Amino acid sequence: MLELKDVDFVRDGKLLLGGVSLTVGEGERWALLGPNGAGKSTLLNLCGAITHPTRGTVEILGRRLGTVDIRELRESIGHVNPRHPLRSPLGIVDIVLTGLTGTIELMPRWQPTTAQRARALELIELLGISALSAAPWTTLSQGERGRALIARALISDPRLLLLDEPSTGLDVAAREQLLETLDQIQASHPHLAWVLVTHHLEDLPTSTTHAALLRNGRVLTAGPAYDVLTTGLVSDTFNHPIQIRQAAGRWTATARRAGRPR
Repeated sequence: MLELKDVDFVRDGKLLLGGVSLTVGEGERWALLGPNGAGKSTLLNLCGAITHPTRGTVEILGRRLGTVDIRELRESIGHVNPRHPLRSPLGIVDIVLTGLTGTIELMPRWQPTTAQRARALELIELLGISALSAAPWTTLSQGERGRALIARALISDPRLLLLDEPSTGLDVAAREQLLETLDQIQASHPHLAWVLVTHHLEDLPTSTTHAALLRNGRVLTAGPAYDVLTTGLVSDTFNHPIQIRQAAGRWTATARRAGRPR
Protein backbone atom coordinates (compact mmCIF):
# COMPACT_ATOMS: atom_id res chain seq x y z
CA MET A 1 0.00 0.00 0.00
CA LEU A 2 2.85 2.34 0.83
CA GLU A 3 6.61 2.04 0.51
CA LEU A 4 9.27 4.66 1.19
CA LYS A 5 12.91 3.83 0.47
CA ASP A 6 15.85 5.93 1.70
CA VAL A 7 13.80 9.14 1.57
CA ASP A 8 15.33 12.53 2.27
CA PHE A 9 13.26 15.70 2.31
CA VAL A 10 14.97 19.09 2.28
CA ARG A 11 13.24 22.45 2.58
CA ASP A 12 15.06 25.80 2.50
CA GLY A 13 18.34 23.98 2.90
CA LYS A 14 17.19 22.15 6.04
CA LEU A 15 16.99 18.35 6.18
CA LEU A 16 13.53 17.57 7.57
CA LEU A 17 13.63 13.83 6.85
CA GLY A 18 16.76 11.73 6.41
CA GLY A 19 17.09 8.14 5.22
CA VAL A 20 13.47 7.23 5.94
CA SER A 21 12.29 3.77 4.88
CA LEU A 22 8.82 2.48 5.75
CA THR A 23 6.46 -0.15 4.34
CA VAL A 24 2.72 -0.26 5.07
CA GLY A 25 0.74 -3.32 3.99
CA GLU A 26 -2.93 -3.81 3.20
CA GLY A 27 -5.12 -3.63 6.30
CA GLU A 28 -2.27 -2.42 8.53
CA ARG A 29 -3.04 0.49 10.83
CA TRP A 30 0.08 2.47 11.65
CA ALA A 31 0.82 5.11 14.26
CA LEU A 32 3.57 7.69 13.72
CA LEU A 33 4.82 9.08 17.02
CA GLY A 34 7.56 11.46 18.00
CA PRO A 35 8.26 14.84 19.60
CA ASN A 36 7.47 18.18 17.99
CA GLY A 37 9.63 18.75 14.93
CA ALA A 38 10.35 15.04 14.45
CA GLY A 39 9.05 15.10 10.87
CA LYS A 40 5.71 13.31 11.36
CA SER A 41 3.55 15.72 9.35
CA THR A 42 6.23 15.99 6.65
CA LEU A 43 6.24 12.22 6.33
CA LEU A 44 2.43 12.15 6.19
CA ASN A 45 2.48 14.70 3.35
CA LEU A 46 4.76 12.39 1.37
CA CYS A 47 2.38 9.49 2.04
CA GLY A 48 -0.49 11.62 0.74
CA ALA A 49 1.28 12.70 -2.47
CA ILE A 50 1.17 16.31 -1.27
CA THR A 51 4.95 16.70 -1.49
CA HIS A 52 7.71 14.81 -3.33
CA PRO A 53 10.93 13.49 -1.80
CA THR A 54 14.18 15.32 -2.41
CA ARG A 55 15.93 11.96 -2.67
CA GLY A 56 14.76 8.37 -2.50
CA THR A 57 11.50 6.85 -3.72
CA VAL A 58 7.90 6.90 -2.54
CA GLU A 59 5.43 4.36 -3.91
CA ILE A 60 1.77 4.80 -3.01
CA LEU A 61 -0.68 2.03 -3.95
CA GLY A 62 1.94 0.61 -6.27
CA ARG A 63 2.60 3.88 -8.12
CA ARG A 64 5.77 5.89 -7.76
CA LEU A 65 5.68 9.62 -7.10
CA GLY A 66 7.10 11.49 -10.07
CA THR A 67 5.74 9.01 -12.61
CA VAL A 68 2.00 9.19 -11.97
CA ASP A 69 -0.88 11.67 -12.25
CA ILE A 70 -1.02 13.09 -8.72
CA ARG A 71 -4.69 14.09 -8.91
CA GLU A 72 -5.68 10.56 -9.93
CA LEU A 73 -3.58 9.03 -7.17
CA ARG A 74 -5.08 11.28 -4.51
CA GLU A 75 -8.55 9.97 -5.35
CA SER A 76 -7.51 6.69 -3.68
CA ILE A 77 -6.20 8.42 -0.54
CA GLY A 78 -8.40 9.74 2.25
CA HIS A 79 -6.83 12.58 4.25
CA VAL A 80 -8.24 13.73 7.60
CA ASN A 81 -6.97 17.08 8.84
CA PRO A 82 -8.72 18.45 11.97
CA ARG A 83 -7.63 21.94 10.87
CA HIS A 84 -9.93 21.70 7.83
CA PRO A 85 -10.13 25.33 6.60
CA LEU A 86 -13.87 25.45 5.86
CA ARG A 87 -15.43 28.75 6.96
CA SER A 88 -18.91 28.64 5.38
CA PRO A 89 -21.91 26.93 7.06
CA LEU A 90 -22.10 23.84 4.84
CA GLY A 91 -24.16 20.99 6.23
CA ILE A 92 -22.56 17.65 7.04
CA VAL A 93 -23.93 15.94 3.93
CA ASP A 94 -22.36 18.57 1.68
CA ILE A 95 -19.10 18.45 3.64
CA VAL A 96 -18.89 14.70 3.10
CA LEU A 97 -19.67 15.12 -0.61
CA THR A 98 -16.72 17.50 -1.06
CA GLY A 99 -14.55 14.43 -0.49
CA LEU A 100 -15.55 13.34 -4.01
CA THR A 101 -14.23 16.52 -5.60
CA GLY A 102 -11.24 17.05 -3.30
CA THR A 103 -12.35 20.61 -2.60
CA ILE A 104 -13.20 22.58 0.54
CA GLU A 105 -16.46 24.03 -0.81
CA LEU A 106 -18.94 22.41 -3.18
CA MET A 107 -17.87 22.92 -6.78
CA PRO A 108 -20.09 25.25 -8.84
CA ARG A 109 -22.45 23.40 -11.21
CA TRP A 110 -21.38 20.02 -9.79
CA GLN A 111 -24.18 17.76 -8.62
CA PRO A 112 -23.74 14.42 -6.83
CA THR A 113 -25.53 11.38 -8.16
CA THR A 114 -28.29 9.71 -6.21
CA ALA A 115 -25.89 6.89 -5.35
CA GLN A 116 -23.22 9.34 -4.13
CA ARG A 117 -25.68 11.13 -1.87
CA ALA A 118 -26.92 7.80 -0.52
CA ARG A 119 -23.31 6.81 0.21
CA ALA A 120 -22.76 10.08 2.08
CA LEU A 121 -25.80 9.39 4.26
CA GLU A 122 -24.60 5.82 4.88
CA LEU A 123 -21.22 7.05 6.10
CA ILE A 124 -22.80 9.73 8.27
CA GLU A 125 -24.82 6.99 9.95
CA LEU A 126 -21.72 4.80 10.33
CA LEU A 127 -19.90 7.68 12.02
CA GLY A 128 -22.80 8.25 14.41
CA ILE A 129 -23.70 11.78 13.31
CA SER A 130 -26.87 11.17 11.28
CA ALA A 131 -28.89 13.25 13.77
CA LEU A 132 -26.71 16.22 12.77
CA SER A 133 -26.94 15.76 9.00
CA ALA A 134 -28.61 19.15 8.54
CA ALA A 135 -26.43 20.99 11.07
CA PRO A 136 -24.06 23.62 9.61
CA TRP A 137 -20.29 23.22 10.04
CA THR A 138 -20.09 26.43 12.05
CA THR A 139 -22.23 24.94 14.87
CA LEU A 140 -20.48 21.58 15.16
CA SER A 141 -18.24 20.65 18.07
CA GLN A 142 -14.64 19.64 17.38
CA GLY A 143 -15.53 15.99 17.89
CA GLU A 144 -18.47 16.19 15.51
CA ARG A 145 -16.26 17.89 12.94
CA GLY A 146 -13.68 15.14 13.28
CA ARG A 147 -16.22 12.42 12.56
CA ALA A 148 -17.62 14.42 9.61
CA LEU A 149 -14.11 14.68 8.16
CA ILE A 150 -13.56 10.94 8.49
CA ALA A 151 -16.81 10.35 6.58
CA ARG A 152 -15.57 12.85 3.97
CA ALA A 153 -12.31 10.93 3.64
CA LEU A 154 -14.11 7.59 3.24
CA ILE A 155 -16.65 8.60 0.60
CA SER A 156 -14.23 8.02 -2.26
CA ASP A 157 -13.63 4.47 -0.97
CA PRO A 158 -9.90 5.07 -0.48
CA ARG A 159 -7.43 2.25 -0.05
CA LEU A 160 -5.23 4.40 2.21
CA LEU A 161 -6.40 6.69 5.02
CA LEU A 162 -4.14 9.37 6.53
CA LEU A 163 -5.07 10.94 9.88
CA ASP A 164 -3.09 13.98 11.01
CA GLU A 165 -3.54 14.28 14.79
CA PRO A 166 -7.29 13.58 14.59
CA SER A 167 -7.75 14.04 18.36
CA THR A 168 -6.56 17.66 18.26
CA GLY A 169 -8.82 19.88 20.40
CA LEU A 170 -11.01 17.04 21.69
CA ASP A 171 -12.00 16.56 25.30
CA VAL A 172 -11.71 13.10 26.84
CA ALA A 173 -15.25 11.99 25.93
CA ALA A 174 -14.97 13.22 22.34
CA ARG A 175 -11.57 11.54 21.97
CA GLU A 176 -12.95 8.22 23.16
CA GLN A 177 -15.88 8.51 20.76
CA LEU A 178 -13.46 9.19 17.91
CA LEU A 179 -11.31 6.18 18.80
CA GLU A 180 -14.38 3.96 18.98
CA THR A 181 -15.30 5.25 15.52
CA LEU A 182 -11.88 4.31 14.14
CA ASP A 183 -12.26 0.81 15.56
CA GLN A 184 -15.68 0.56 13.88
CA ILE A 185 -14.12 1.61 10.58
CA GLN A 186 -11.52 -1.11 10.93
CA ALA A 187 -14.31 -3.64 11.37
CA SER A 188 -16.31 -2.36 8.38
CA HIS A 189 -13.28 -1.70 6.11
CA PRO A 190 -10.82 -4.50 7.01
CA HIS A 191 -8.61 -3.99 3.94
CA LEU A 192 -8.19 -0.25 4.49
CA ALA A 193 -4.66 0.75 5.55
CA TRP A 194 -4.17 3.86 7.61
CA VAL A 195 -1.39 6.01 9.03
CA LEU A 196 -2.22 8.10 12.10
CA VAL A 197 0.05 10.87 13.39
CA THR A 198 -0.05 11.75 17.08
CA HIS A 199 2.10 12.92 19.98
CA HIS A 200 0.15 10.89 22.52
CA LEU A 201 -0.13 7.13 22.98
CA GLU A 202 -3.52 7.62 24.62
CA ASP A 203 -4.81 8.76 21.21
CA LEU A 204 -4.27 5.35 19.58
CA PRO A 205 -7.30 3.13 18.91
CA THR A 206 -7.25 -0.52 19.89
CA SER A 207 -7.15 -1.44 16.19
CA THR A 208 -3.59 -0.06 15.86
CA THR A 209 -1.35 -2.82 14.47
CA HIS A 210 2.01 -1.10 13.82
CA ALA A 211 3.98 1.91 14.95
CA ALA A 212 6.98 3.97 13.89
CA LEU A 213 8.96 6.26 16.21
CA LEU A 214 10.52 9.39 14.71
CA ARG A 215 13.12 11.75 16.09
CA ASN A 216 15.02 14.51 14.32
CA GLY A 217 13.68 13.48 10.92
CA ARG A 218 14.67 9.83 11.19
CA VAL A 219 12.79 6.63 11.93
CA LEU A 220 14.33 5.16 15.06
CA THR A 221 12.32 1.95 14.89
CA ALA A 222 9.21 0.59 13.17
CA GLY A 223 7.23 -2.62 13.37
CA PRO A 224 4.37 -4.30 15.27
CA ALA A 225 2.94 -1.91 17.84
CA TYR A 226 3.56 -4.19 20.82
CA ASP A 227 7.25 -4.43 19.93
CA VAL A 228 7.73 -0.71 19.27
CA LEU A 229 5.64 1.01 21.95
CA THR A 230 7.81 0.03 24.89
CA THR A 231 9.16 2.01 27.81
CA GLY A 232 12.74 1.92 26.55
CA LEU A 233 12.06 2.81 22.92
CA VAL A 234 9.55 5.57 23.65
CA SER A 235 11.85 7.06 26.31
CA ASP A 236 14.70 7.13 23.80
CA THR A 237 12.46 8.76 21.18
CA PHE A 238 11.34 11.58 23.45
CA ASN A 239 14.67 11.80 25.31
CA HIS A 240 12.85 11.54 28.62
CA PRO A 241 12.10 8.62 30.99
CA ILE A 242 8.55 7.57 30.12
CA GLN A 243 6.78 4.54 31.55
CA ILE A 244 4.57 2.77 28.99
CA ARG A 245 1.69 0.56 30.05
CA GLN A 246 -0.64 -1.44 27.87
CA ALA A 247 -4.03 -2.85 28.82
CA ALA A 248 -7.06 -3.95 26.80
CA GLY A 249 -5.42 -2.84 23.57
CA ARG A 250 -4.74 0.73 24.74
CA TRP A 251 -1.51 2.44 25.78
CA THR A 252 -0.76 5.01 28.48
CA ALA A 253 2.41 7.00 29.11
CA THR A 254 3.57 8.58 32.37
CA ALA A 255 6.87 10.01 33.61
CA ARG A 256 9.07 7.21 34.94
CA ARG A 257 10.71 7.68 38.28
CA ALA A 258 14.43 7.09 38.59
CA GLY A 259 15.37 3.55 39.44
CA ARG A 260 12.17 1.95 38.11
CA PRO A 261 12.58 -0.91 35.62
CA ARG A 262 12.42 -0.25 31.88
